[in-house]
Amino acid sequence: MRTEVAEATTTYETSGGRGDLPVLEAPHEVAPRDARALSRVFLRELAERGEGTAEHQYVRNTLIEMNMTLVRYAAGRFRARVEEREDIVQVGMIGLIKAIDRFDLSREVEFTTFALPYIVGEIKRFFRDTTWAVHVPRRLQEARVELAKATDELSSRLGRAPRVAELAPVMDLSEEQVVEVQLAANGYRSASLDAAIGSGDDENDDAALADLIGEEDPALELVEDFHVLAPLVEALDERDRLLLHLRFVEELTQTQIGERLGVSQMHVSRLLSRSLARLREGMAGTAAGG
Repeated sequence: MRTEVAEATTTYETSGGRGDLPVLEAPHEVAPRDARALSRVFLRELAERGEGTAEHQYVRNTLIEMNMTLVRYAAGRFRARVEEREDIVQVGMIGLIKAIDRFDLSREVEFTTFALPYIVGEIKRFFRDTTWAVHVPRRLQEARVELAKATDELSSRLGRAPRVAELAPVMDLSEEQVVEVQLAANGYRSASLDAAIGSGDDENDDAALADLIGEEDPALELVEDFHVLAPLVEALDERDRLLLHLRFVEELTQTQIGERLGVSQMHVSRLLSRSLARLREGMAGTAAGG
């Protein structure tokens, strides 16, 4: 491979950078030190080749393959589960491609120095956008990192967990903002409600988290009743629906309803009793049928 690299570089240099296109059979096998030297060659070629041409695509793809070790190096700096490592590498490749497309030959900087921040930036963005258990504003995601640093620093200095009032000046935030960040940090990881919480040594240890934190919503049955009641009310005639509205929505007394409609309070009472009896029968019939 080193001979192949030397030949490709010599071909380019002896032609003044305008001769035959350097050819590498296995660019992904190029050692990192050789990749740095060859990247300069191929980046010059990339600038000379028109976009959309086969030559431009070949040079670009070769640059990507040659610098994959740089992506894997950057990915190795992040502690992650094994199953996440390949995802991190794929994300880092996006940063590498952006760096290749945006590199300016006029800058007196090594390509690796230019590309590494792009690669690391994409990986950090991946963690920021995908590892949170719930959606949290980006400013709070970033502040969580500062909270962790400040907490570690003060804990080692004070020998105890720092208070909000102590964290605020270190983070250059108000106490209210620190509390907001602390609450947001709880959304970084979550536990399944079906997760077992016991040690497994006892049959009672198989309880799930939901068994402990869940409770029956007292309004749930009321919601179900509303769903059953709605079509029954709709089936009443217009006058009966008006009476129910005046009594239970506007909360008028039977006397006030009678005055508004020009009937006696006794008549209003009979009409309401009849409508309510019909609704109770309908509710009971629905419950029996269900």
